[in-house]
Amino acid sequence: MPTPPDTAPHRLADDVHVFEAPFSFYGVPVGGRMTVLRLPDGGLWVHSPVAFTPERRAAVEALGQVRFLVAPNLMHHVHLPDWAAAFPDARVVAPAGLRAKQPALRIDQELDDTPDPAWAPVLDQMHVRGMPALNEFLFFHRPSRTLIVTDLAFHYPRAEGLRQRAYLLLDGVLGKFAAPRFLRLVTKDREAARAALQRALRWDVERVVVCHGQVLEKGGHKALHDAFTWL
Repeated sequence: MPTPPDTAPHRLADDVHVFEAPFSFYGVPVGGRMTVLRLPDGGLWVHSPVAFTPERRAAVEALGQVRFLVAPNLMHHVHLPDWAAAFPDARVVAPAGLRAKQPALRIDQELDDTPDPAWAPVLDQMHVRGMPALNEFLFFHRPSRTLIVTDLAFHYPRAEGLRQRAYLLLDGVLGKFAAPRFLRLVTKDREAARAALQRALRWDVERVVVCHGQVLEKGGHKALHDAFTWL
Protein backbone atom coordinates (compact mmCIF):
# COMPACT_ATOMS: atom_id res chain seq x y z
CA MET A 1 0.00 0.00 0.00
CA PRO A 2 1.49 3.43 -0.94
CA THR A 3 2.36 5.90 1.80
CA PRO A 4 -0.32 8.61 2.21
CA PRO A 5 0.97 11.94 0.84
CA ASP A 6 0.42 13.73 4.16
CA THR A 7 2.49 11.09 5.98
CA ALA A 8 5.60 10.91 3.81
CA PRO A 9 8.23 13.59 4.46
CA HIS A 10 9.28 15.94 1.69
CA ARG A 11 13.00 16.70 1.55
CA LEU A 12 13.69 20.37 0.86
CA ALA A 13 17.47 20.31 1.35
CA ASP A 14 20.15 18.37 3.18
CA ASP A 15 18.87 17.80 6.72
CA VAL A 16 15.60 19.68 6.07
CA HIS A 17 12.33 17.76 5.74
CA VAL A 18 8.70 18.85 6.01
CA PHE A 19 5.48 16.97 6.68
CA GLU A 20 2.16 18.24 5.36
CA ALA A 21 -1.10 17.62 7.22
CA PRO A 22 -4.73 18.74 6.96
CA PHE A 23 -5.69 21.46 9.43
CA SER A 24 -8.79 23.61 9.78
CA PHE A 25 -9.13 26.99 11.45
CA TYR A 26 -12.72 27.57 12.57
CA GLY A 27 -13.87 25.26 9.83
CA VAL A 28 -11.66 26.74 7.12
CA PRO A 29 -9.11 24.30 5.66
CA VAL A 30 -5.74 26.06 5.87
CA GLY A 31 -3.35 23.10 6.03
CA GLY A 32 -0.43 22.62 8.39
CA ARG A 33 3.27 21.90 8.05
CA MET A 34 5.82 20.39 10.44
CA THR A 35 9.53 20.98 9.80
CA VAL A 36 12.13 18.42 10.84
CA LEU A 37 15.80 19.39 10.89
CA ARG A 38 18.65 16.96 11.38
CA LEU A 39 21.20 18.48 13.75
CA PRO A 40 24.98 18.02 13.44
CA ASP A 41 24.92 15.14 15.97
CA GLY A 42 22.24 13.34 13.95
CA GLY A 43 19.39 14.13 16.33
CA LEU A 44 16.14 15.67 15.11
CA TRP A 45 14.68 19.10 15.87
CA VAL A 46 10.92 19.08 15.22
CA HIS A 47 9.16 22.43 14.67
CA SER A 48 5.40 22.81 15.17
CA PRO A 49 4.29 19.15 15.30
CA VAL A 50 1.20 18.35 13.27
CA ALA A 51 -1.44 15.80 14.30
CA PHE A 52 0.20 12.65 15.62
CA THR A 53 -0.35 9.33 13.87
CA PRO A 54 1.62 6.07 14.09
CA GLU A 55 2.50 6.50 10.42
CA ARG A 56 3.94 9.98 10.95
CA ARG A 57 5.84 8.75 13.99
CA ALA A 58 7.42 5.96 11.93
CA ALA A 59 8.30 8.39 9.14
CA VAL A 60 10.00 10.76 11.59
CA GLU A 61 11.87 7.93 13.32
CA ALA A 62 13.18 6.84 9.93
CA LEU A 63 14.99 10.20 9.75
CA GLY A 64 16.70 9.88 13.14
CA GLN A 65 16.20 10.22 16.89
CA VAL A 66 13.88 13.02 18.03
CA ARG A 67 15.76 15.26 20.46
CA PHE A 68 13.65 18.44 20.49
CA LEU A 69 9.94 19.15 20.03
CA VAL A 70 9.44 22.87 19.47
CA ALA A 71 6.33 24.99 20.00
CA PRO A 72 7.34 28.15 18.08
CA ASN A 73 4.61 30.39 19.48
CA LEU A 74 1.68 30.38 21.91
CA MET A 75 -0.72 28.95 19.32
CA HIS A 76 1.12 25.97 17.81
CA HIS A 77 1.02 23.56 20.72
CA VAL A 78 -2.18 21.58 20.11
CA HIS A 79 -0.45 18.37 19.03
CA LEU A 80 2.59 18.62 21.29
CA PRO A 81 1.20 16.44 24.11
CA ASP A 82 0.84 13.42 21.82
CA TRP A 83 4.34 13.81 20.42
CA ALA A 84 5.80 14.42 23.89
CA ALA A 85 4.16 11.23 25.13
CA ALA A 86 5.48 9.28 22.14
CA PHE A 87 9.02 10.63 22.63
CA PRO A 88 9.53 10.99 26.39
CA ASP A 89 13.29 11.47 26.00
CA ALA A 90 12.86 14.45 23.68
CA ARG A 91 12.98 17.92 25.22
CA VAL A 92 9.83 20.00 24.78
CA VAL A 93 10.79 23.60 23.98
CA ALA A 94 8.35 26.51 24.05
CA PRO A 95 8.09 30.30 24.46
CA ALA A 96 7.60 31.89 27.84
CA GLY A 97 3.93 32.03 28.65
CA LEU A 98 2.92 28.63 27.32
CA ARG A 99 3.26 27.03 30.76
CA ALA A 100 0.61 29.38 32.12
CA LYS A 101 -1.61 28.78 29.10
CA GLN A 102 -1.20 24.99 29.07
CA PRO A 103 -0.21 23.89 32.59
CA ALA A 104 -0.74 20.21 31.78
CA LEU A 105 1.82 20.29 28.96
CA ARG A 106 5.32 19.10 29.80
CA ILE A 107 7.75 21.89 28.97
CA ASP A 108 11.43 21.19 29.56
CA GLN A 109 12.98 24.36 28.19
CA GLU A 110 11.86 27.91 27.41
CA LEU A 111 13.03 29.68 24.28
CA ASP A 112 14.99 32.92 24.53
CA ASP A 113 17.21 34.96 22.24
CA THR A 114 20.13 32.53 22.51
CA PRO A 115 20.01 29.27 20.53
CA ASP A 116 20.57 26.08 22.47
CA PRO A 117 24.15 24.79 22.06
CA ALA A 118 22.74 21.64 20.42
CA TRP A 119 21.34 23.60 17.47
CA ALA A 120 23.38 26.82 17.54
CA PRO A 121 25.92 25.49 14.99
CA VAL A 122 23.26 25.45 12.25
CA LEU A 123 20.24 27.37 13.54
CA ASP A 124 19.65 30.99 14.55
CA GLN A 125 16.50 32.19 16.29
CA MET A 126 14.75 35.50 16.77
CA HIS A 127 12.11 36.36 19.36
CA VAL A 128 9.60 38.71 17.72
CA ARG A 129 8.64 40.94 20.60
CA GLY A 130 5.71 43.31 20.67
CA MET A 131 3.10 40.62 19.93
CA PRO A 132 2.49 39.08 23.37
CA ALA A 133 -0.58 37.10 22.31
CA LEU A 134 1.58 35.27 19.76
CA ASN A 135 5.10 35.45 21.24
CA GLU A 136 6.58 33.85 18.12
CA PHE A 137 10.14 32.83 17.38
CA LEU A 138 11.62 32.83 13.89
CA PHE A 139 14.27 30.23 13.05
CA PHE A 140 16.92 30.35 10.34
CA HIS A 141 18.73 27.22 9.16
CA ARG A 142 21.99 28.65 7.88
CA PRO A 143 23.29 25.71 5.80
CA SER A 144 20.16 25.66 3.61
CA ARG A 145 19.35 29.40 3.91
CA THR A 146 15.88 28.38 5.12
CA LEU A 147 13.71 30.60 7.30
CA ILE A 148 10.97 28.86 9.31
CA VAL A 149 7.86 30.97 9.99
CA THR A 150 4.78 29.94 11.94
CA ASP A 151 1.96 32.52 12.04
CA LEU A 152 3.83 35.72 11.18
CA ALA A 153 3.37 35.12 7.46
CA PHE A 154 1.40 32.85 5.12
CA HIS A 155 1.99 31.93 1.49
CA TYR A 156 -1.07 31.04 -0.58
CA PRO A 157 -0.48 31.60 -4.32
CA ARG A 158 -4.06 30.45 -4.89
CA ALA A 159 -7.12 29.39 -2.90
CA GLU A 160 -8.68 25.96 -2.80
CA GLY A 161 -12.42 26.31 -2.45
CA LEU A 162 -14.71 29.25 -1.74
CA ARG A 163 -14.42 29.06 2.03
CA GLN A 164 -10.63 29.25 1.96
CA ARG A 165 -10.74 31.99 -0.66
CA ALA A 166 -13.01 34.15 1.50
CA TYR A 167 -10.79 33.62 4.54
CA LEU A 168 -7.58 34.46 2.67
CA LEU A 169 -9.10 37.59 1.13
CA LEU A 170 -10.29 38.73 4.54
CA ASP A 171 -6.83 38.20 6.01
CA GLY A 172 -5.10 39.89 3.07
CA VAL A 173 -2.88 36.96 2.12
CA LEU A 174 -4.38 35.56 -1.07
CA GLY A 175 -1.99 35.29 -3.99
CA LYS A 176 1.18 36.33 -2.20
CA PHE A 177 3.59 35.82 0.68
CA ALA A 178 2.21 38.16 3.31
CA ALA A 179 1.67 38.89 6.97
CA PRO A 180 -1.97 38.23 7.89
CA ARG A 181 -4.05 41.21 8.93
CA PHE A 182 -4.71 39.78 12.38
CA LEU A 183 -1.09 40.60 13.27
CA ARG A 184 -2.03 44.28 13.37
CA LEU A 185 -4.56 43.45 16.09
CA VAL A 186 -2.11 41.52 18.26
CA THR A 187 0.82 43.90 17.79
CA LYS A 188 1.02 46.01 20.95
CA ASP A 189 4.51 47.45 20.41
CA ARG A 190 5.31 48.14 16.76
CA GLU A 191 8.77 49.46 17.55
CA ALA A 192 9.76 46.22 19.28
CA ALA A 193 8.32 44.10 16.48
CA ARG A 194 10.02 46.21 13.83
CA ALA A 195 13.38 45.93 15.59
CA ALA A 196 13.09 42.14 15.68
CA LEU A 197 12.22 41.90 11.99
CA GLN A 198 15.07 44.23 11.09
CA ARG A 199 17.48 41.89 12.87
CA ALA A 200 15.96 38.90 11.08
CA LEU A 201 16.52 40.68 7.75
CA ARG A 202 20.26 40.41 8.36
CA TRP A 203 19.94 36.69 7.69
CA ASP A 204 20.76 35.50 4.18
CA VAL A 205 17.31 34.00 3.56
CA GLU A 206 16.49 32.27 0.29
CA ARG A 207 13.77 29.70 1.14
CA VAL A 208 10.88 30.31 3.55
CA VAL A 209 8.98 27.42 5.10
CA VAL A 210 5.58 28.54 6.36
CA CYS A 211 3.27 26.48 8.53
CA HIS A 212 0.28 27.57 6.44
CA GLY A 213 0.38 27.75 2.66
CA GLN A 214 3.14 26.75 0.26
CA VAL A 215 6.89 26.75 0.79
CA LEU A 216 8.51 29.77 -0.86
CA GLU A 217 11.60 28.36 -2.56
CA LYS A 218 13.27 31.55 -3.81
CA GLY A 219 13.49 35.23 -2.98
CA GLY A 220 12.81 34.80 0.71
CA HIS A 221 14.73 37.86 1.91
CA LYS A 222 12.79 40.28 -0.27
CA ALA A 223 9.51 38.52 0.49
CA LEU A 224 10.14 38.86 4.22
CA HIS A 225 10.97 42.56 3.83
CA ASP A 226 7.89 43.25 1.70
CA ALA A 227 5.55 41.34 4.05
CA PHE A 228 6.39 43.67 6.93
CA THR A 229 6.52 47.10 5.35
CA TRP A 230 3.42 47.90 7.45
CA LEU A 231 5.68 47.93 10.52
